[in-house]
Amino acid sequence: MFDEEHMEKYADVLLWALRTARKKPLGKDGIVMIRYDGAAVRIAEILQGKLLRRGINPVLRAGMTPAMEKNFYEKSRERQLVFEPPGEKELYRRLNGAIYLNAPESLTHLANVNPAKIGKAALARKSLRDILDKREEAGRFGWTLCLFPTLELAKQAGLSLDRYEGQVVKACYLDSDDPVREWKDIYGRAKAIKARLNRLDVKTLHVESAHTDLKVTPGDRRKWVGMTGHNIPSFEIFLSPDWRGTEGVYFADQPSFRSGNYVQGVTLHFRNGSVVRARAEKGERFLQKQLRLDPGAARVGEFSLTDKRFSRIDRFMASTLYDENYGGLYGNCHVAVGASYSDTYNGDPSRLTGRLKERLGLNDSAIHWDLVNTEQKRVTAVLHSGKRMVLYENGEFAL
Repeated sequence: MFDEEHMEKYADVLLWALRTARKKPLGKDGIVMIRYDGAAVRIAEILQGKLLRRGINPVLRAGMTPAMEKNFYEKSRERQLVFEPPGEKELYRRLNGAIYLNAPESLTHLANVNPAKIGKAALARKSLRDILDKREEAGRFGWTLCLFPTLELAKQAGLSLDRYEGQVVKACYLDSDDPVREWKDIYGRAKAIKARLNRLDVKTLHVESAHTDLKVTPGDRRKWVGMTGHNIPSFEIFLSPDWRGTEGVYFADQPSFRSGNYVQGVTLHFRNGSVVRARAEKGERFLQKQLRLDPGAARVGEFSLTDKRFSRIDRFMASTLYDENYGGLYGNCHVAVGASYSDTYNGDPSRLTGRLKERLGLNDSAIHWDLVNTEQKRVTAVLHSGKRMVLYENGEFAL
């Protein structure tokens, strides 16, 4: 199902996405890192060739195999967990772009690894992520990522490999004669919705479904963003709210895999912006540990809505990238516990100091974990004027 023609089209879509994600054009002699898993080596080769023909310098980085990753967490001493290879920061300070090709051969190999060790390694790499965040805020860096179908993903999603590949082809519009044109069209339609949302003076958002009754405070100096090229596929429109105004109950009916752990049926109770009680039908012990990873891990860093008119994803895909963009019958909303996105600030993100982020209620954490609700729902905006209006209902923006 997923043949050479599909991979050529996929590569073209990813290069469009990378250009779209950047605030400034990607000129010749730029440096773009392609980080790929083994199963995605062919599309990495295609991307390398396309970048070289454009005069851009690709830096190729193979990801660890499941055995390598398990070795790293099980056998590393503390100093090895936080080890940073010489030259790593220098490379990150010069990167102009990155394309991440995720093709996992296992989703459960880290299930018995101590989550504290995974968290410690993530905290150590946060300094590298901060470098790229600052470069992106200044317009000197852009990134995109995608998923390449594997037998493991298909198995965990309960699909044959052919059907899983078919979902990827459909979701990314690779069955079109010109997928890039399709993505440009979606980009334009989403831009119009964001413009209408950003003209509203919203005080609070109220999310109601069968198992969710949550109030979210967008906060000052915010804007709705999304469909920026960062993820392929991506249909979500989101903002990073003022975490301090989160109140109520949120339920994630969509399962998720994280660090080798399967988590299902998450219910979070928020009070004064933080999770005060958390339950999960499966994976509760792991959930509790993740929420205690650092002070920001139990706070909201993102609130997102996906319009089913854009998304053709209608199955659980065992991948957050796809599951957070689920369309189906009722679209989805998701909240992410953990880090906020600075590009939802409506000023110059490069001027966002730590103190300003704190004042605005933009959350900081080493994690960002999307938890997805696909139930039929209504999202009502309460404006500062006191007026109430339905923003989203039955899986569609109602503007």
